[in-house]
Amino acid sequence: MSSATAAPVSFEQRYTLPVIETVDDTAEEIRRKQERVRALCAERNAILLAHHYQRPEVQEVADAVADSLKLSQSAAKTNADVIVFCGVHFMAETASILCPDKVVLLPDLRAGCSLAAAVTPEELRQWKEKLPEAVVVSYINTSAAVKAESDYCCTSANAAKVVSAIPADRTILFLPDKFLASVVARQTGRSNIVAYPGYCHVHKTIRPEQVEELIENHPDIELLLHPECGCVSSCMAKAMDGTLPQDRTFFLSTEGMLRHIGDSQANEFAVGTELGILHQLHKKFPERTFHPVNSNAVCAFMKTITLDRVIRSLETMTPQVRVPEEIARKARRAIDRMLELA
Repeated sequence: MSSATAAPVSFEQRYTLPVIETVDDTAEEIRRKQERVRALCAERNAILLAHHYQRPEVQEVADAVADSLKLSQSAAKTNADVIVFCGVHFMAETASILCPDKVVLLPDLRAGCSLAAAVTPEELRQWKEKLPEAVVVSYINTSAAVKAESDYCCTSANAAKVVSAIPADRTILFLPDKFLASVVARQTGRSNIVAYPGYCHVHKTIRPEQVEELIENHPDIELLLHPECGCVSSCMAKAMDGTLPQDRTFFLSTEGMLRHIGDSQANEFAVGTELGILHQLHKKFPERTFHPVNSNAVCAFMKTITLDRVIRSLETMTPQVRVPEEIARKARRAIDRMLELA
C-alpha cells in the first residue's frame, strides 16, 4: 500500500465540532418523549434508523440500530414514506439516493463527519487525473458528490470483499481513510492500494499504548478494534509478531463486533471505537465485561441528535436531505455495487 502523493488541504479546517449538549431529562421525561416519537412515526408512516454511536435514549426508540451498511440496507427495503436518520449527513444522503421517492429527515444538520470532510470532489478528480486507469473505492463516510466520482462504495464491514472483487492487476485509489486502507491491504494482500491520507478525528485518538495497557492489565481479554482506529497498523504488526495475541485480536465494524461477541466464548473484551456502541453491547450481552480502549472516544457530531430534535423534525418535517438528481444517479452505481457485495 502507498499513500497519496498530496496531503489533504487542511481538512481539519473544513468542519467545526459542535458542543455536546447535556440532556438532564428524568427517566419519566425520556419515556414520554419516546412515546411522542413513536406516535409521530405512526402518524407520518416514518421509520427511525439510528447508528450505534447515537445517544442511548435515541437508540432505544429506533426501529433499527446498526452500522452504516445495515442501515443502508434497511433504508433500501423500507415501505415507510419517511426515513428519520439518526446518524450523520452522509448517511442521510445515502438513504436519499436509495429512496428518491421518500422524505429523508436528519434531525440536526450539524451532524457532519470529519472523515467525510477529508476529501472533496475536486480533490478526488485531481487524484484520478494522476492515475486515470485506477479504480476508485470510496468509503461510505464520504459525500454523495464524492461517491458520484467513484467506481465502488464500501463500508468497514465489506471493504475487503469489495477490493477483492476488483481485478488484481488494477491499481485502487482508496479514500478517504488511511487506517481502513491499511487493514484492507493486509486482509486482501493487495500491494497496489493507494490510500488517501484522511482519518476520523475520534478513531485517530485510539492509540497503540492504550491497547498495550489494557492487554497488560487484562491478559485474557479479546481485542476488538474498528478499522478506522489510529492504532490499526501497529496492532496488525504486533499481532503478526506475537506481541499482541493474534488469536484474540480482531479488526471489525460495529456490526461485526456484535456478531463476534455473540459467537465468542470470551467474557471480557477491549472495545476500540466510539463509546456509543457500549449501549448495545451492555444491552445484548449483560453478562460480559467491556473496556473501552479510549474512554474519551466520543463523536460530537453523532451526539447532536436528541429526542427533542427528533420530535421537532417529525413535527415540522424538517430538515430534509435530498441529493441532486444527477449526483444521485452517478453515486447510485457505486452504492449498488457495495450492496451487491454485502
